[in-house]
Amino acid sequence: MDSRTIALIRTTFKAVAAEEGGSEKLARSFYAILFTDYPQVRDFFPAAMDAQRDRLVKAFSYVLDRLEEPSKLLPFLAQLGRDHRKYGVEAEHYLAVATSLKTAVQVFAGTEMWTDEVDRAWDEGLKVVTDTMIGAAEKETTPSVWTGTVTERREVLRNLTIVRLQLDQLMRYAAGQYVSVQIPSRPRMWRYLSPAIPANTNGEIEFHIRGVLGGWVSSAIVGQTAVGDRWLLGSPLGGLGIPRNAKRKMLMIGCGTGLAPLRAQLMAMALRRINPKVHLFVGGHHPCDLYDLETLSNLAVANRWLTVTPVTELDENPWWHGEHDETARLWPGLEPRVIGQIGKIVSSFGAWADRDVQIVGAPSMVQTTKFRLMAAGTLAKNIRHDPLY
Repeated sequence: MDSRTIALIRTTFKAVAAEEGGSEKLARSFYAILFTDYPQVRDFFPAAMDAQRDRLVKAFSYVLDRLEEPSKLLPFLAQLGRDHRKYGVEAEHYLAVATSLKTAVQVFAGTEMWTDEVDRAWDEGLKVVTDTMIGAAEKETTPSVWTGTVTERREVLRNLTIVRLQLDQLMRYAAGQYVSVQIPSRPRMWRYLSPAIPANTNGEIEFHIRGVLGGWVSSAIVGQTAVGDRWLLGSPLGGLGIPRNAKRKMLMIGCGTGLAPLRAQLMAMALRRINPKVHLFVGGHHPCDLYDLETLSNLAVANRWLTVTPVTELDENPWWHGEHDETARLWPGLEPRVIGQIGKIVSSFGAWADRDVQIVGAPSMVQTTKFRLMAAGTLAKNIRHDPLY
């Protein structure tokens, strides 16, 4: 697509979304058109659509922001195409979605804004999106969905649970990637989780899940998961992972269960003979949120290339945690715990100019930390994180 086409698509979408309640109205209109004109696709979506509507707008905004970066956009779309096989989506379903989205935008844009040139621009842009996703799905030879049985459930905190599964078929994912999961009690509702261990020949996979207030899937996993439950898993996604350049040092920043994909990478690196220097900052609101210091201690003691700095915003645990606090220990191999906001602390070390940077956690934490690092002189091209939606 040329710059003129990109500008026309972006301008019309943002003009519609910028109106008061525009994003929500557009999403509602899109799904109303889609389900009316193509009723057969309704079964692909959950009964409750609130989260789905919000996800649509955020996903499309993410795509719009990268229309001028095909080297980043096309691999992202290809991953989505491979992942959407789990729904049983066919080529005609992509075309139905593209047609409905264009119609919804056209209705809200109005006749003055929606010219023949704008119409052609949207056709071209949506064709790039659908062709990339369809092409990637058709070329993929791995399973469209994996199945696995819960073999272990361990409650670490009141709202944080570790779940281990035995997959029926091996999944080859890169340490640092994430997958979508569906649990028995929440059909057609998928949640993205990052494996906390590298892929292995035993077909085992482990997830660290924190219950989110109002979260349909995460709360059900934390509160209801039992050994023997059967889960579905989608294709591996995401751009995080161990850099191919083994000489370039790494800076890892993770908060809460954002530790999981970083932990998986560290475990994978521990199996290699040569590794770059790695500095991991692991954060939480309270000391008890640093739930996996024992594993990090073992990794740091066994691997001299790894430095781990625990960070918490507060120095004390909440009243409900109780008196016993393993995080108060001085774990071998770990730096002393630092009190403060993690982004501010990491950026106080300087620009980290020689580092490949990865940030994992809540979207607000990722954005704040990224901005602080860039303000300190870190180049944006050296910072990686998964899409924030």
